[in-house]
Amino acid sequence: MPPLLEARGLSRSFGHVRALDNASFDVDAGEVVALIGDNGAGKSTMVKALTGNLPVDSGELFFEGERVTITSPHQASDMGMEVVYQDLALAPHLNPVQNMFLGREIPRRGLLGRLGFMDDKTMRTRAQAGFRELGGTVRSFTAQVGAMSGGQRQQIAIVRAITWANKIVFLDEPTAALGVVQTKNVLDTIKRVRDKGIAVVLISHSMPAVLEVADRVQVMRLGTRVATMPAEGTTVEQLVGAMTGALDYSTIDSKEGAA
Repeated sequence: MPPLLEARGLSRSFGHVRALDNASFDVDAGEVVALIGDNGAGKSTMVKALTGNLPVDSGELFFEGERVTITSPHQASDMGMEVVYQDLALAPHLNPVQNMFLGREIPRRGLLGRLGFMDDKTMRTRAQAGFRELGGTVRSFTAQVGAMSGGQRQQIAIVRAITWANKIVFLDEPTAALGVVQTKNVLDTIKRVRDKGIAVVLISHSMPAVLEVADRVQVMRLGTRVATMPAEGTTVEQLVGAMTGALDYSTIDSKEGAA
């Protein structure tokens, strides 16, 4: 089977800076792939290129084995892909239900719907079901998310993404600035998402978190993918060595290694 999403030879320059340099990437359905690298390695640029947020100068994208051109985040969303950025992109003055359905509100039936009234009950029921399915906990479905903890906001952003994604979820530093308990909750959520058959692409500087939840790790350095490694049996020292170029792991076949 071909990868669910694959990038081949992506390049993108910003003036004299080459953010992506013949970079490749792949992820399978129901797999957690960690994308790691030092600051400026090209991780965020790669995710933007994969999800229609940034055009590339050259290279190819394949989705479910077919060559595609993704020109906008809306198109990526229609294909079943959602992104949770580090800033979470939540509206702090809205409650969790309103954030989950922001831009996707369900109108009431009949005349009331045509007049602009929303079906708050249906949206709340679906939001609650999404949290139960992923083991999420939220203090209140009516309180503003701006008054909630970082961990709760993180869960809201992830559950929102999973509610609308049926193929791939991209998570950009989902455990940054979280406590131990909150981090565990997020990592457990990632595992549940994978168990639903949805691919997860995890961008993280937390090597222990990467090794806990990832099936494979893809390492970027200076705008290109320099290594693909199975998480099982790999150490933090090896990951750091690949990131810094101190050790060469580019010959590892991660899928064979993980078999």
